[in-house]
Order: sequence, then structure tokens, then C-alpha cells
Amino acid sequence: MQGQSTTFALSSTGFADGDFIPKKFTCDGADVSPALSWTSPAQNTKALALIADDPDAPAGTWTHWVLFDLPANTRALPENLAKAPELPDGSRQGRNDFGKIGFNGPCPPPGNPHRYFFKLYALDGKLGLAAGSGKQAVENAIKTHTLAQVQLVGKYSR
Repeated sequence: MQGQSTTFALSSTGFADGDFIPKKFTCDGADVSPALSWTSPAQNTKALALIADDPDAPAGTWTHWVLFDLPANTRALPENLAKAPELPDGSRQGRNDFGKIGFNGPCPPPGNPHRYFFKLYALDGKLGLAAGSGKQAVENAIKTHTLAQVQLVGKYSR
């Protein structure tokens, strides 16, 4: 990332990195996606992808959101992003582990807090996968196309 003057960073107005995720972004609230924003990714970025998952789920990592082929000049996602397979800017959303398109928030069993990782990838090109593609397909497609990655972690418990 030579010549890059800023650091690629991801943040939310809804919660700070490492903090608890407010109820409205969970199944106990309105279950809307949090607003996210980021600084400039790597210089040769042609597209972005986002995966949100919970590695602390009882049955293994649980996927909450898959979003890919975001235009490279995108710097933010609004709160309550539409749960549509394809968005007006050409971005595509995949199927999460709830079997739905778009974001579905934390919904852990009672007990210790779970960690929720929002991972943003700067890519050297669009993935070209079909809307509704799952996390595994997106992860396989980005393996050789990732220029940079950042993450934001939130916690939630019931």
C-alpha cells in the first residue's frame, strides 16, 4: 500500500470498537443494520465486501451479513440498509445464516457476551457473484483479491 496517506479504518456511529452493540441492532430490538463508515481503502481498490459474523455461536461461526461488489468510492453504509438482494449502486447482498438476505443482528442464547466481527475488505475487482451468494462463496472469491482488510468488533449478550 505504498503511497497511501491514510489508514484504512472502519467505524460505526452506533457503537465503538470493542463496546456493546445497542439493542436496536439486534433481534431484541428493531434488528436494523448499524451505520458504518470507513476511511479510504488501498489505492487500487476496485470494489469492497463486508462480512459480519459471530465466532462465539454454539454451533460454530454464525453469519449475520454478507455484502459485496460495493463500489470502491463508497465510504459509508446508512443505518437500516435495505434488505434487498441488489442495491441501487450495484452492491449485492448474500444470504446470512438465518436464511435471509441482508443484515440480521445479534440473537445469542442467554449467557456470556458474544463477539460480532464486521470485516470490510478492499478488493482489486468486483466478485461478480450472484446476489444471495453465501459467506463461503464470498470468502473463496476474495482470497486472491484482497488488498486490505479492517474490522470492527461489537459485543452482545442476553
